[in-house]
Order: sequence, then structure tokens, then C-alpha cells
Amino acid sequence: MAKFEAAIGRYVWLEIQGVEYRVYFEEAGQGIPLICQHTAGSDGKQWRHFLTDPDITGRFRVIVPDLPYHGKSLPPESQEWWAKEYRLTKSFFIDFHLALKRALDCEKPVFIGSSMGGHLAPDLALACPDEYAAVIGLEAGLKTGVGSDDDIRAAFRYFRHPRVNGADRAAAAMYCINGPRSPEQYKREVAWSYSQGAPGVFAGDLNYYNIEHDLRETAHLIDTARCPVYIMNGEYDPSTGFEEGEELVAKINGAVWIPMPAIGHFPMTEDYPAMKPFLMPVLDEIAARRRG
Repeated sequence: MAKFEAAIGRYVWLEIQGVEYRVYFEEAGQGIPLICQHTAGSDGKQWRHFLTDPDITGRFRVIVPDLPYHGKSLPPESQEWWAKEYRLTKSFFIDFHLALKRALDCEKPVFIGSSMGGHLAPDLALACPDEYAAVIGLEAGLKTGVGSDDDIRAAFRYFRHPRVNGADRAAAAMYCINGPRSPEQYKREVAWSYSQGAPGVFAGDLNYYNIEHDLRETAHLIDTARCPVYIMNGEYDPSTGFEEGEELVAKINGAVWIPMPAIGHFPMTEDYPAMKPFLMPVLDEIAARRRG
């Protein structure tokens, strides 16, 4: 007998900043919408454990999109996208998620994202707090990157150089920032997904991750009474570990910090069973608040 999973994949057309995009997403479950954002340079495959966990899908409608230019979401047909350098901006990232939630009829969804998606969680709480029931930032921080923005942009040339901009480089680099105790097959899965990214997309995502995301002067403006904020950081994340998570939460009155020992940069993929005990109390609290 064939074995099927409950998740179903579809395409939706979204207009974002005057351009139409054909966006792929998968969903499973019913209840409170839970929108899951993948990391830079990867795609929605990272959230497959959420889509198949009945403890989540029994109460949440899990929605996992591929951001345009990632996974099965192709570049826009109406644009000569090959004629310019791809760069993910904060305004596009926010507008994408607002367009997605409206198109899928998600009334006050919960947002969860990791890495660049983790950074987006507090950015959404600041920019549009009344649109979301809560945001959960995995591997989030105030700002990632050392030096001036010009220095960081110069470093991006490394990611675009034809001698190093191959699938093996991205896969190897991301393999190295998993937790050392995470199961080998899942660390390899992280690397495998990164090996499939289109040229220039990972580097373009870093424009948001390393430059445009910057809450150092504005994090204190986030109102957690309007949009609760949860920040979860892995112990072995070299860019946004415990220190960076604590630093972010200290700036946001009412935010909750959940440290995750022994986990690296990709909690939902590299070791979901280890992440789950930290995640479920957060989802329980959000669901209880929604019922009340």
C-alpha cells in the first residue's frame, strides 16, 4: 500500500510591489494559521517535520512558502530578472508575507522563521504588529554582520565569484553551522537543500540578513502587547547564538527568550526532535491566548 503524507502543494499568484509572482507553498493541518519562513538561500523543504507532526497540524494550519527565486517559486515572468543582480530587501520581504497571508485568507496568523526568517519575525512585529497573532524568531538577533555596510557588500563578492559560487561551497558552509550533536542524516539534509540554490540567490538574501535587518535603534519600539514576540536561539549557532538572542530580547519589553542547548543554526531541520520540547510550550501559549 502506498504511503502518503498529508501536506499538499499548490501555487498562488501574488502581486508584490507592482510585480506578479507565481509562488509555491505547501500546507497541512487546520486551525490557527502558522506561516513558516525558510532560511537564506534555501527553501521550504526545511519545514517538512512541521508539516507531518500531528501535535502541530492538529491545532495549526501549517503553511510553508518558497520565497520568489527559491525552490519552486520561479523569478517573475514579466521582468528581465537576469539583467540585474538579485537582492532581497526588507520592504519586499515584509510585503511578500502580507500579500501571502491575505491571499490565503489567514486572519492574524502566527509567523515563525529561521535565520533570515528569524530576523523577519521582530521586523514584522515592529512594522505591522496588528497583522500577526505572534511571531517566533529562530536564530534571530539585533543585527548580523561586522563592519560597515560597504564592507559587508564587498564581502558579498566572495559569494558571487565563479570559482567559489558553486553548490558545494554553500552546502559545505551550511553543514558546518549545524550543532555537533545533531543527527548526521539531517545535517546532510541541510547541506543537500543548500546545494540546490540558484546562483546569486544566497548572496542576494544576505542583503537583507546582513545589511537591511538592523534593530539596534528600534527594537525597543516593538509592542509585545499587540504582537507577542518569542526568540529561540541554538547554542551552537556561530552568528546568532545565546548571546545574540539575549541581546535582542533585552531590547524588547515583554519578549520571551528560549535558549536551545546543543542545537545549531537550523533547528527545524537539523534536529527537530531536540527542538520540539522548546517549541511546544510556545505554541501552547499562543493557542491558549487565541482561545481566550
